[in-house]
Amino acid sequence: MWYRTCTRLNWCKLMSEAIVQVERLRKEFDGTVAVADVSFDVRRGEIVGVLGPNGAGKTTTIQVLLGLTTPTAGTVRVFGQDLEKHRIEILQRCNFSSAYTGLPSNLKVWENLLVFSMIYGAKGWREKVEQLLALFEITHLRGKITGHLSSGESTRVNLCKALLNDPELLMLDEPTASLDPDIADKVRKLLRRVQHEKGTTMIYTSHNMRDVEEVCDRVLFMHKGRIIAEGAPRQVVEKFQQNSLEEVFIRVARGGDLLGEVAE
Repeated sequence: MWYRTCTRLNWCKLMSEAIVQVERLRKEFDGTVAVADVSFDVRRGEIVGVLGPNGAGKTTTIQVLLGLTTPTAGTVRVFGQDLEKHRIEILQRCNFSSAYTGLPSNLKVWENLLVFSMIYGAKGWREKVEQLLALFEITHLRGKITGHLSSGESTRVNLCKALLNDPELLMLDEPTASLDPDIADKVRKLLRRVQHEKGTTMIYTSHNMRDVEEVCDRVLFMHKGRIIAEGAPRQVVEKFQQNSLEEVFIRVARGGDLLGEVAE
């Protein structure tokens, strides 16, 4: 009993650990503010959605977390380390997948996955690749030229690539874009399975509010470079006194006429 209690306490403590810590993040491009003094944490094992209409600042925020963009001001700590000072060590424990980022088109699927396995230093790559292809139900695409894949097939291959190194932090940009409803549902369930089995922390951007409601434990709703709401999807819906997250998204996107309610 004592052992079980300690194990439970240790697990709870582990889950409360902040994997990502962003403080007063600001990014300007030629005088235009893309992200304005944003602060948030992401805890270990959490799936956090970063939402907002086009121009909200979510893509810039993800680019900063990936070390692709240097912030104008503020600090970013991942795994307790400063991102600017320890970028390589941090990124070795992370991965990224986007429906809009293609893999080398002239290689076969298995060749692409081999190349990235070598880049990531993944051990037992053959077995790992076969497991991931089976997991996403694309084993039959193993020998196909990547450039000949449909957009939905490419999205799933990209997700396989992103899991090759068993990342502790996985950043996903529109992971179900271009997928038909059946496959999208399977991908959502697979991501939840990876979270439960591996304890993987995920940061998830999407314009599909069903994705967010089903997958994300918590959301950060951005508008004009700032976080205007934060909490579980249902909490955000209730905060804005709407019927669904999609209604919140649409009304903010069409004019931000809900922002006065947030400030009250």
